Amino acid sequence: MPRTPKYMAGFTLIEAIMVMVITGILAAVVASFASPLKGYFAATARVDLVDVADTALRRMGRELHAALPNSVRVNGNYIEFLPTTMGGRYRKEQDCTAVCTGDALSFTAADTSFDVIGSLPRAPAIGEEVVIYNTAPFYVYADNNVAAIATGSTASNVVFASKPFPLESPGKRFQIIGRPVTYACSDTTLWRYSGYSRQASQPTSIATLDGLAGVVRARLATGVNCAASNFSYMPGVTQRADLVTMSLTLSNSSDSVTLLHQVHVQNVP
Repeated sequence: MPRTPKYMAGFTLIEAIMVMVITGILAAVVASFASPLKGYFAATARVDLVDVADTALRRMGRELHAALPNSVRVNGNYIEFLPTTMGGRYRKEQDCTAVCTGDALSFTAADTSFDVIGSLPRAPAIGEEVVIYNTAPFYVYADNNVAAIATGSTASNVVFASKPFPLESPGKRFQIIGRPVTYACSDTTLWRYSGYSRQASQPTSIATLDGLAGVVRARLATGVNCAASNFSYMPGVTQRADLVTMSLTLSNSSDSVTLLHQVHVQNVP
């Protein structure tokens, strides 16, 4: 019988066994690395979620710390407030030691200016407003105790549109505010709205906010589970400040995180 050519010969049993052994070793090595790698990528994705949620909550907290006392309004996943830019104490009475001097704020009739006790960091700007003794959200949002800054204001004298302020501040305090800010959670996005005028009723829909004149919208976070997120507000009393509680849940395809952040807001007007 003729011999089989070398190039036509098949695997020997020993070669086949060696291949199976080596393949098994490689499969075991790959499997040993797969679980740690999967855990690493899962942990990285979770850290990214935490970072986004923490950054958003810290920014909201910083702005709420500077909110006008008693201006926070919360409705579902919508939180609105009026940011203060600065404040001080107004002159209530003239100095009449020799000759009466000083621009005192009158509460018996409409007034247009008052002296600042001390000095502000800068002159109030057009577009800002002055508020005196805001004890509840209704007053400032309904224009009861707020007046627009007018030309001629300086760091030591505030000039505003003619206004009869209804109530004096026991501490002679006033605040300068900017336009409202709203944080809104809708679908899977946390938005920040600003630049619009004060509304008597709180805007509680994306369509309403998008339709406001002058509004500026910025995306603060994506991947938010708005149904699982929540904003709440506990009004303060004389003994303690207001408390805003913000719970934010972010999700990806395989994981989710929930962060809770609480902010104390000054309530002394």
